[in-house]
Amino acid sequence: MSTPNRNQYRPVHSSARLYTRACVALGCTALLALAWIGEAGAQAWPDRPVRVIVPFTAGGSADVLTRIVCDEMSRLSGQPFVIENKPGAGGTIGTTQAAKAPADGYTLLTVTPSFVITQYAYENLTYDTRKDFTPVGMVLTTPLVLVATPTLNVRTAQGFIDAAKAKPGRVTYSSSGIGSVPHLAGELLKQQAGVDILHVPFGGGAPALTAVVAGQVSGYFGTPIELDSFIKAGKVIAIASTAPARTPSMPDLPTFNESGVKVEVIHFTGLVARSVTPPDVLARMSALVQRALQSKDVRAKIAQNGDVPVGTIDEAAGILRKEDARWEKVVKAAHITFN
Repeated sequence: MSTPNRNQYRPVHSSARLYTRACVALGCTALLALAWIGEAGAQAWPDRPVRVIVPFTAGGSADVLTRIVCDEMSRLSGQPFVIENKPGAGGTIGTTQAAKAPADGYTLLTVTPSFVITQYAYENLTYDTRKDFTPVGMVLTTPLVLVATPTLNVRTAQGFIDAAKAKPGRVTYSSSGIGSVPHLAGELLKQQAGVDILHVPFGGGAPALTAVVAGQVSGYFGTPIELDSFIKAGKVIAIASTAPARTPSMPDLPTFNESGVKVEVIHFTGLVARSVTPPDVLARMSALVQRALQSKDVRAKIAQNGDVPVGTIDEAAGILRKEDARWEKVVKAAHITFN
C-alpha cells in the first residue's frame, strides 16, 4: 500500500483554487461558464437519491446512528438517503466500493475508527483513506470505559496495572475482534503502562462483555451506553475512562490521564465523501449534516449513545487527523497485520 499523504483530512472551504486552475486552462470566458455550472450543480444538490454505504452489519451502532441522521437529512432535503450495508473485512469491503463511486456528492460513507485503523493493519488495500476521501461531518463521539470482572478485585486504573505487573500475561482483556477499537485500546494501555496483558478476541462486543461478566476474562473496553446497565447492576467494575477529561454522563469515573497513564481513545461515527467532490457540493452536504444534528429529536437519540458533535467539516477533519496519528503508532508497535 502506498504511503498516505500527511496533508490530507484538510477541509475544503471554497472552490477558488479549482476556478483558478480552470481559468489558466480554459480562459476567463470558459471560467465563467464553469463557475455558473458548478454553482447551479451545488444549488441543485441533492436532486436525486443519495447512496449511503455503511460498511458494517445492519442493527449495529454505526448503522443505527447513520439511519437516525439520514432520516432527518431526507426530511430536510426532500430526497431519499438510501442506506446500503456492506459489511466485512473490518469495513474495508464497503469502503472499497465507496472509493470507486463517482465523486458527485451522491455517495456517502459511514466511518468509525476502523476507517483509519485498517489502512495500517491491511497490506493490500486498493484505496488510501487520506487521498481518496474527505470529511463531511461527525455525528457522534464517545470515550471507552475499561471495566473489570469483580473477581479481579481492583477498582482503579493503577490497581488494574499493578495486577497486570504482578501476574504478567495472566491478566486478560477481551475485544470484539483483532484490530477492533477495544483491542487497540488494550494495546495502547499495554504500551503506555508497560504491562503484559493477554488479548482474548471474540466475534463481537456482546460475547466479549459476557466473558468479563462471567469472570472468564479480566477486563473489557466498551462504550458507556454498552456498559451502563452492567455497571449499575454490579456485574462489572468501572475502572477508568479513555476520555481526555471526565464526561458528564459519568462524572464520578476517573480518566486514565488522572492515573498518570495517557490512554486517550475516542470512538466516533462520521460521514465522508470522495475527495474530489466539488467543493460547493461538499459544503452543502456538510451544511445538511449540521442541520440534521440541530434537530432536538436527532440530538436526543444520538445522546443515548454518546456526545453529539458540532458536525462540521473542520471538526471531522481534526478528529480524523488526530485518530490517524494515534492508531498508526499503536498498530505498528503491536505488529497487527492482515493479508
